[in-house]
Amino acid sequence: MLAAVYRGVDDVRMEEVPVPEIGAGEILLRVHTCGICGTDLKKISTGSHSAPRIFGHETSGVVARVGEGVRKFGVGDRVVVFHHIPCGECYYCQHKTFAQCSTYKKVGCTAGFEPSGGGFAEYVRVMDWIVEKGTVRIPDGISFEQASFVEPVNTCIKGIETLRLQAGETVLVTGQGPIGLILANLAKRAGARVITSDLHPARLTIAHGFGLNLTIDASKSDAAETVRGMTQGRGADAVILAVGGSGLIRPAMDAARPGGRVLLFAQTVRGEATIDPAAVCVDEKALLGSYSASVDLQEESVRFVMNREMDLERLISHRFPLHDSVEALKLAAHPRPDSMKIVIQPGSAMPSGTGRNAQEGIQL
Repeated sequence: MLAAVYRGVDDVRMEEVPVPEIGAGEILLRVHTCGICGTDLKKISTGSHSAPRIFGHETSGVVARVGEGVRKFGVGDRVVVFHHIPCGECYYCQHKTFAQCSTYKKVGCTAGFEPSGGGFAEYVRVMDWIVEKGTVRIPDGISFEQASFVEPVNTCIKGIETLRLQAGETVLVTGQGPIGLILANLAKRAGARVITSDLHPARLTIAHGFGLNLTIDASKSDAAETVRGMTQGRGADAVILAVGGSGLIRPAMDAARPGGRVLLFAQTVRGEATIDPAAVCVDEKALLGSYSASVDLQEESVRFVMNREMDLERLISHRFPLHDSVEALKLAAHPRPDSMKIVIQPGSAMPSGTGRNAQEGIQL
């Protein structure tokens, strides 16, 4: 099969690799759509992970083969898979810090090599604990594209829960890429008054299309000053930083009111950052972090996506066939004002059908 294989820093190559073998309790998934996530790009650009690997974890597709003992799914079922599921028993799971669980950190999906998601390939092996607890059937009438957002939506819901938003609070969401837009919509869903900020007016126009009408063009205005002007001089009750890099942490804290909260959502690269310590101590501002998904929020994220509480397909600006994966990754790593969510579609020629019979008889 064809796959986009990571071979080193900024080195991804299209290669022929064996279709993964599956064992008892496992399934083989034929990938239809896989979204490109910022963590995939970070791993490729920093060399944080050993090579070779096949990344991609926002994966939806069709069950092509089932292993011995699998009863929940059959060939032809349309599903979306999580790639991490925690053990539920360790110290971190008991304290609801699932992303720190050692089992959670073991990726349960692979297209070959060290398990790394595998969605940038034609087929993915889904291991037994993911089949049991992390594989979700896609309802009739819901597209593969919409379903592929289940995992990123989960991470966003987790971030909103971390902020403990109250209805009527003012929230500034900095960055209106796909994740920023999802976070902003979830904050609005929680009853917050949402202000969005971005350097690109085109993205603010998209935000308007989702009913996010309070916007700041950060290329022309100082966001912190503008927010204070909209909040009787106080600042936002909460600020969500939905763009990477550490240079925006201090401006985000400046935009928060005394006693407010700042959520770091996209700061996944380790390093140092400049903050004003008195803003935390004297001004009593809280600096929070949220990373990856929560198994406790899995059902809620599935409902949100499958009930189409947000038309997530509208976030997709570019769709690439698998053989153009390198181009897709380059665009995602160097986004343009008109680029939003970028997906790779190994199975774009598959029927988007709404039931099991539409995909029966897949041959390997």
